[in-house]
Amino acid sequence: MRRGPAFALAALAVILCAACGSAKPRLAAQPKVTNFALESKLMGRTLYEELVTPAGGGKGRPLLVFLHGYGASPSDTLSAAFIAGLRRLGERAPVVLLPEGDTGWWHDRSEGPWGSYVLKEAIPAALRRSGADPHRVAIGGISMGGFGALDLGRAPRRFCAVGGHSPAVFFPGGAGIAVAFDSDTDFARHNLLGIARKRSPYDAPVWIDVGDRDQLRPAAAKLASELRAGGANVTFHVWPGEHNGRYWDAHFAQYLGFYAKACAA
Repeated sequence: MRRGPAFALAALAVILCAACGSAKPRLAAQPKVTNFALESKLMGRTLYEELVTPAGGGKGRPLLVFLHGYGASPSDTLSAAFIAGLRRLGERAPVVLLPEGDTGWWHDRSEGPWGSYVLKEAIPAALRRSGADPHRVAIGGISMGGFGALDLGRAPRRFCAVGGHSPAVFFPGGAGIAVAFDSDTDFARHNLLGIARKRSPYDAPVWIDVGDRDQLRPAAAKLASELRAGGANVTFHVWPGEHNGRYWDAHFAQYLGFYAKACAA
């Protein structure tokens, strides 16, 4: 049976529509990465921060404060996967602040007020430099930074989203406590599991994820469970992987999508 021009056009339309549905989303232009020196009065020294501003500028955008892990630096976060995830968000992309945290575990302790420095100095400096919306600030981080974000994220009415990615959360008596905290008293002030058992300390959506072969998985899962029981709005994922860059690179797009969606409200 002969098929005329009308059939050919219809078939072409079907092919084109199928191709449109499978096309990859268009990426925004490369963000601008700038470094700035923060003269911290709280820490008594200069700290070096990185600011990632999406194409088109930062004015009015959300600000994502993203805390690095133990032994890392701010620039270590900027993998190709992180940048691609940010570009994929287009106009919804936040400005990203990457503070310097050394091995301070992002809370006030004997070596310095790492938590206060982030809240009182680093975030205000980033807002001034970027023009980001001070009412839409999210905080997240990896490993040590995941703990720091979940700890600092307890500040009331401060953040639009809180995320811990492979967070370094410990059960009492855990091997990491001696490194992360000055004393049992210091640990008790920042024992996220103990705090969550009493009540959820968050007034913003929370994201927690961890690899299925990560030694930190049991504590992360317990924290998510306790927070849910306390009424928190928690997204929890266990994905294949370990405690390493390959795992985080595989999920940066999902992390960034969570912050953008939560802070769009």
